[in-house]
Amino acid sequence: MAILTDPDKLIAQGYITQDIAEVMRQQARGLMATMAINVILCFGILCATGGLIFWLASPASVALVGGFLLGAGFLIRLKGYESTAMFGSSAILIGSGMIIGGAGLELVDKYPDIAAFIMVPAGAVVAAIAARALVKGGLTGPFVQGSILLMGVALHLSGLAFYLAEQDISGAAITAFYLYATGLIALSGWVTDVRFITALAILPFAQALETGTFYFHAMYAFYSPESTLSILQMSLLIIAMLWLASRLPERSARHARILSLMGFIVANLCALVGSLWGDRIGETLWGPQRGDLSWDEYKPLRDAFQESAVFITPELYSILWALALVAIIAWTAFSGRRGLFNTALTFAGIHAYTQLFETFGDEPLAYVIGGLAAIPLAWGLWRLDGWLSQRQNAG
Repeated sequence: MAILTDPDKLIAQGYITQDIAEVMRQQARGLMATMAINVILCFGILCATGGLIFWLASPASVALVGGFLLGAGFLIRLKGYESTAMFGSSAILIGSGMIIGGAGLELVDKYPDIAAFIMVPAGAVVAAIAARALVKGGLTGPFVQGSILLMGVALHLSGLAFYLAEQDISGAAITAFYLYATGLIALSGWVTDVRFITALAILPFAQALETGTFYFHAMYAFYSPESTLSILQMSLLIIAMLWLASRLPERSARHARILSLMGFIVANLCALVGSLWGDRIGETLWGPQRGDLSWDEYKPLRDAFQESAVFITPELYSILWALALVAIIAWTAFSGRRGLFNTALTFAGIHAYTQLFETFGDEPLAYVIGGLAAIPLAWGLWRLDGWLSQRQNAG
């Protein structure tokens, strides 16, 4: 758990000096300022790169301008002036992005038959060179090296995804691609030490069972065709990441914790879907597939499967989810896992609000039973907290 404290209070209690408190404040301010600068810089570089590619709309122009910016950026960095280093880094990144992104778009648009065979190895080479520079050190610094590494990874994965889509490949190969993308994105986040990138690994991991989002009728929706199996999948990820976080150095443990938190968020979203619609386990995986069948041919097969499949009703899902949230809130509170604790509390509020209108809105007795059950539970947790405090003080 990240420890939050009030330096002024610690000074008043005599635990730290004014000088130490000032160092703590400066480090906290420096961390937030660096985060804000990097976010703004990344946003500007992405917008400028994409805008230039589509504005110039010519392979030769994009390559020429990108090469010019790349060379100019290196010249600025070679001068070594600290005041202009950010402009040099920005020029390098915009130039690199134009060349890599422009090449990928041109290949997909004009040469689809060979696009994947160029993008996949080229992206891997770019990522490998940038990773080596990031480890060994070099002219441009970690921010630029890490960003180019991510460009290479994006080109590599885009090439693979384009090939699978062009060949209309499905089944186990798609699942293998999603798992490969998960590992590669998580590794990229760890190498660059950017937890936001690590968190993005949850997107292909969730897609392994088709869990994700889609857009329709002016709204985005989350869907999970196999909510129970997806929850089990995310639970395995959470357990594995928490186990790794307890055994790895802090730099690596932070990435494991953020991935466990993302898995917990997706698991709760899947539980929300189950609490609204219930779940027939395995219907989209080993149940009958319509394919080329007519509706009259498909319907009897579907009805037969639904009769024999394990079905968890929305009401049962709601109760099981509530019990799981209570247990997780208690465990995370006593084990000091602030991220999971806050997330569990948030989804507890979402769950209560949703069920008020969906499942138990016309069952006031359900709320009476739940409310009365919470009182002895809170009392038990209070006694447990007191016992743990006494034991810690005695130790």
